[in-house]
Amino acid sequence: MSSKTPTGIRQWIWRAFVQSALIPLVLVEVVLIAAYLLTNNAIRDAQIEHLRETALSELQAAADRESRIISQQLQQVASATTLFRNFTVRALDDTRVEPQPPLTLGSGGVRYSPRDEGGAASFYSAVTAPELQDLEKVARLRRLDPLMKELHAANPLIASLYFNSWDSYNHIYPWFDTAEQYPSDMNIPSYNFYYLASSWHNPARKVVWTDVYLDPAGHGWMMSAIAPAYRGDFLEGVNGIDITVSGILKQIGKLRVPWNGYGVLISRDLNIMALPEAGERQFGLDELTEHSYDEAIRREIFKPEDFRLGRRPETRALAHAIAAQTEGVQRLNLDGRQQLVAWTTVEQTGWHLLAVVDEAEVFSQTNALASRYRQIGYLLIAGLLLFYLLFFAYMWLRARRLSQALLIPIASISRMMGQIGRGQWRPQPVSSDIRELDDLAQHTQAIGGQLELSEAQRWQAHKRLELVLESATESLWENDMRSATLQFRGRLPARFGLPSSRLSEAQFLQRIHPFDVSKVRAELARMHQGDALHYESEFRFADALGQYHWLLSRGRVLERDPQTGEATLVAGTHVDIDAIKRVEEDLRQVTQQAQIANEAKTHLISSISHELRTPLNAILGFAQLMRMDCSPEADPDAADYLDEILLASRHLNQLLGDILDWSSLQAERPRLELKRVEVTALMRECAELVALDVQRQGLRLEFDLPDAPIEVLAEPRRLRQVLLNLLSNAIKYNTPSGQILLSIETVAGQVRLLVEDTGLGIDETLQTRMFEPFQRLGRESSNIQGAGIGLSLCLEYAKLMGGSIGVKSELGVGSRFWIALSVLEPQLVLPAHERPRIVYVEDDPASQLLVRKALADMGEVSVIGNGRLALEHLLTDPPELLLLDLNLPELNGEELLSLLRQAPATRELPVIVLSAASETRGGFDCQGRLNKPLDLDELRRLVRACLQTPGPKPS
Repeated sequence: MSSKTPTGIRQWIWRAFVQSALIPLVLVEVVLIAAYLLTNNAIRDAQIEHLRETALSELQAAADRESRIISQQLQQVASATTLFRNFTVRALDDTRVEPQPPLTLGSGGVRYSPRDEGGAASFYSAVTAPELQDLEKVARLRRLDPLMKELHAANPLIASLYFNSWDSYNHIYPWFDTAEQYPSDMNIPSYNFYYLASSWHNPARKVVWTDVYLDPAGHGWMMSAIAPAYRGDFLEGVNGIDITVSGILKQIGKLRVPWNGYGVLISRDLNIMALPEAGERQFGLDELTEHSYDEAIRREIFKPEDFRLGRRPETRALAHAIAAQTEGVQRLNLDGRQQLVAWTTVEQTGWHLLAVVDEAEVFSQTNALASRYRQIGYLLIAGLLLFYLLFFAYMWLRARRLSQALLIPIASISRMMGQIGRGQWRPQPVSSDIRELDDLAQHTQAIGGQLELSEAQRWQAHKRLELVLESATESLWENDMRSATLQFRGRLPARFGLPSSRLSEAQFLQRIHPFDVSKVRAELARMHQGDALHYESEFRFADALGQYHWLLSRGRVLERDPQTGEATLVAGTHVDIDAIKRVEEDLRQVTQQAQIANEAKTHLISSISHELRTPLNAILGFAQLMRMDCSPEADPDAADYLDEILLASRHLNQLLGDILDWSSLQAERPRLELKRVEVTALMRECAELVALDVQRQGLRLEFDLPDAPIEVLAEPRRLRQVLLNLLSNAIKYNTPSGQILLSIETVAGQVRLLVEDTGLGIDETLQTRMFEPFQRLGRESSNIQGAGIGLSLCLEYAKLMGGSIGVKSELGVGSRFWIALSVLEPQLVLPAHERPRIVYVEDDPASQLLVRKALADMGEVSVIGNGRLALEHLLTDPPELLLLDLNLPELNGEELLSLLRQAPATRELPVIVLSAASETRGGFDCQGRLNKPLDLDELRRLVRACLQTPGPKPS
C-alpha cells in the first residue's frame, strides 16, 4: 500500500495552475534574462580574449626586447673575458725576464701582495709549497694589470677580473687584502669558477657562465663569465670576469615592462638569479644582497633551494613550461593574485628572462564595463520577481473559487461509495452541474446494483462448494496452533462419534492408533516450526466402538506469525482410505505368496540339480578313468563306447548348467558388473577354447579382426559365455569342411561381434522364434545335441549388458549371428595438469594408500584426514570427484555431505560414499555407495562412470 499522502482538490488545482501556466511563464522570462546576461558575458569574454591576446603578444615582445638588451650586455662581458684570456695566454708564453714582484711570504707558506699599488692583487696558496711556487709566472702576469684596469672601468657590470692558475695562484683586480680574505690552504681548482672551464666540462674551450654563488673574494653574490687558458693541451688556468647580483638587478630594474610589470632573471637550471624588489613580496623571497664569508672561502656556496622554481609549489608548473619551451606566456598565482608571466631565453648564456605583470591591471577597464551590465541584469530580475508575486496572488484566488465548485459534488459521490461499502447497495443519488461528475454519480449507483447481484451469486456458490467438499471428504478441518484446537466440518464428528465438532489437539491424538501417534506429532511439529507449507499424513482413527479406520489427512499453512515465521493456522481435509488400505494388504499377501512359490521353485530346481549332478559326476569321472586306461589299439570298440559316454555326460552337464542359468534369470535378474573389455583379445581367446572342436569337425576358423584394440562396456564372463555359445552353434550346425569367420564391424556407434558359418541356415519364417527358450526349430529329432535355451540365454545376457542380439540367415548358405554393444572411447593417460582431480576424505592411512594406488592411473588423487579441513578445502577448490568415508574426526561424513549440498559451488559435485558399516545406509545425495572391504574393480567402474558423465547422477 502506498504511503504517499493524498492531495486535496484545492491544492491539486493550484498545482495544475502553477505547472501549466505559471512555471512556463517564469521559464520564458528566466530564459530571456539569462540570454541577456549570457550575451553580456559573451561580449565581455570576447573583449577579454582579444585584450588577452594583445596583452600576451605585447608582453612577449617586451620580454624578447629586454632579453636582447641583457644578451648584448652579457655578450660584451663575454667578449671582454675572451680578450682577457687571450692576453693572459700571450703573457704566459712571453719568455722575457721580468723583475720579481714585491710579494710577502707568510708564516703559513702563503705568498701575497701586501699593499695596493694601483694594480691587481696576488695570492699564492700554501697548497703549493713556497719552493715550488712559479714566481716568473707571477711576474709575467703583472703585465695584464693595465688591461684589467681598463676593462673594469669600461663596463659598469664588471665587478672584478681574475686569473686562477692550476697550482692555486690567484691574480685579481681590483686589489684587496687577499691574505686576510683567503684561507692559507685555499685549493682554487676545486671552485666552480675554475672547474667549469676544464676540458671535462668545457671541451669547446669557450666562455661559459656560472650560477649565482657567494664570492670568496668578498664581492657578495655574483656570477662569473669564465674562459680556459691553455698552453698547448695543458690547462694553465682560468680567466674570469665577475658580475654581481646587485649589478644585474640595476639592469633589470631599468627594463621597460608594460602594465607596471617587472623582470626576473632565471638560470639554465631554473634558479632565480636576480629578483627585483617588486617581485620579492609576490615570490615570498628576499634577494640575497647581504652575505657572510665565513664559509664562502672554505667551500662553494650557491643560492638556497628556495630560489629554485621547481621546488616551489606555486611555480612548479611554470618551471616545467620554461624547461619545455624557449619562450612563452603562462598564468601564475603569486601572493593570491593572478599574474601573467612571459619568458624568453637569453641567447648568450641560456638564461631565461621573465616579464611579470598583474592580470587585473591588464583587464581592469573591461571588468568595470561588465560589472555595469551585470547590475542592469539584477534590476531586471528584481522587477520580474515583483510582477510574479502579484500574479501568483491573483491565480491563487482563482484556484480557490474553482475548487469550491468541485468539492461539493465529489464529496457527495464519495459518500455514496461509502454507503455501498457498508452494504447499502442502493444509496441516495446526487446531481451536479458538471456533466462528468453527474455521469460518475450515476455509474456509482449502477455499481451498487451490480455488487448486490454479485454478492447474492457468491453466497450461493459458497454454499454449493461446501456441499461438494462435504460429499468428497470425511471432513474439512482447521488447526489453530496458538490454542492447540481443531475445528471439524462434515461427516467425521457424527461417523466417529466425536463429542463435539471442536476438539483439543490432545483429545484428537487420543483417537489415533498408538503406532501412528508419533508420526502425526512429528508432521504437526514440522508444520508449526515453518519447515514445510503442506501437511500430509496417513493414520488409523478409532470410531465410537473402538474400531480403527484409515484416514488420509492433507492440509496447508494459511497463516504464520510475522515475527517468528511459525505456522499459526493450518487447514485441510480428511479422506477415508480404509478400502484402499485393505486392497493394499490383499496385494501384499498375494505378493508374499508368489515370492514363497518362487523360492520353492528355486529350491526344487537346486535340489534337482544336486540330485542329477551327483550321479553325473560319478559317471563322467569313472568314464574318464576308464578312457584313460583303455587303449584304442587294444580295444577300439570299448574306446568308442567310452567316448560316446563322455560326450553325452558333458552335454548333459552343459544342459543342466543352461537350465540353472535360465532359472536364475527368471527368478531374479542379476546385476552384472560392467567394465571395460577389449573384445579383439576376448574373441581370440574364445577361438582358442573351441579350436579342438573345430579341428574334430574338420572345419576352418578364420578371423577378420582389426589391429587396433576396441573396448566395450560388458561383463567379461557373460560376454565370453555368449561368444562360446554362438561358436558352439556354428560348429554343431555347420556343413562338413565348412568355414567359421570371427569378425568385428561398427554400425551406428555400436560394435558388432560377429560369428558367421557356412552351415545349413535357418528358414526366414522361423527366425522370429529362434530366441525363445526350448525352441530348436525342427531339429529336435536330429542327432545334433541341444536343449534350445542357449540363444535365449545369449539374448538375456546381451540385454543385461545394454546390448542386443541379431541374426541373418539363409537356407543352404549359412547364418550370421552377432552381439551389438556400445563402443567406448579409448582411455587416454592425460598429463598431470589435465588429469581429473579426485579428493578422498579418509582418516585411515591404510585405506588412503589403497585407494591412491588403485586410482593412480585415472586421476590426481589427494587425501584429507579431517572432516572440518575437508569442508574448507572443497568449498574453496572443488575437485571433479569426491570419495567420502562416513566416520571422520571433527565433522562426520553425513554432516559434511549435507553442508556441501547446501553450497552453490559443490551442490552438483559427484560423490561416492565408502562405508565400513555392514549394510550401506540410505538417504545420501551421492552418485554411488560401496561397502568396505572395497571391491577395487567396482570402485574403478564407479569412478570412471562419474568422471565420464557430466553433472550428478542419482544413486
